[in-house]
Amino acid sequence: MKTAAKAGAKLVGVCHLPPLPGSPRAGARAMRDAVDRAARDAKALAQAGFDAIVIENYGDAPFFKDDVPDVTVAAMTACALAAREVAPALALGINVLRNDGCAALAVAVASGASFVRINVLSGARVTDQGLVEGRAAEVLRERARLAKHVRIFADVAVKHSAPLAARDFEDEIDELAERALADAILVTGSATGAPVDEGDLDRAMRASRVPVFVASGATEASVAGLLAKCDGVIVGTAIKRARRAGGPVDSVLAKRFVRAARHAR
Repeated sequence: MKTAAKAGAKLVGVCHLPPLPGSPRAGARAMRDAVDRAARDAKALAQAGFDAIVIENYGDAPFFKDDVPDVTVAAMTACALAAREVAPALALGINVLRNDGCAALAVAVASGASFVRINVLSGARVTDQGLVEGRAAEVLRERARLAKHVRIFADVAVKHSAPLAARDFEDEIDELAERALADAILVTGSATGAPVDEGDLDRAMRASRVPVFVASGATEASVAGLLAKCDGVIVGTAIKRARRAGGPVDSVLAKRFVRAARHAR
């Protein structure tokens, strides 16, 4: 089983699924469109030379802040299986927005995924979904019960959120790894596609005992420099058609991104 944080994976591409059945903007072909997107994105990422893919229900906004409906879990499992079928060599990850870590684990178990991304694993953040609280106790016990091999990628000071009170950045990172048992730390900018603060990245690299990934804002121009500093990059917007978040992977942009990244390898 390939695992992004432990198999030398440097480049993780994001599949932004279109609206899934049950979400406000879902159409009559919602399930078919989502499965097709997952398969096409996975194939494009594999052919471009990416190491891993993470599938997320990006089109389901507005998001539930934690527990998603059963149909979302079922639909994401179907999409993950479609990606696995066309690109079995890619490490597979799951992110159930906004913050349903237990659902992500369920999809991972059913699809053979090797990691999950959880936006708020510990602590609490103010978001457009309201107050999102970490549920590390539940998530880690569910992992111990179902899928000990699945790694947890956890955001620190995640994008599209604000703290309830000032926190020391290094303390948050330490708590994610030591108390919430995250396997990798993700550093993001303020919003989807926004670059990370270089100072935050440097502090994360100094403070973390687990791998650190840049998880927003990487571009063809910046990826080599980022990989010279951190353990890996998760990219969505820069490799999408017209570089617009939510769209399908553009195979040409994906290949150009990988070529640029190789300068740091």
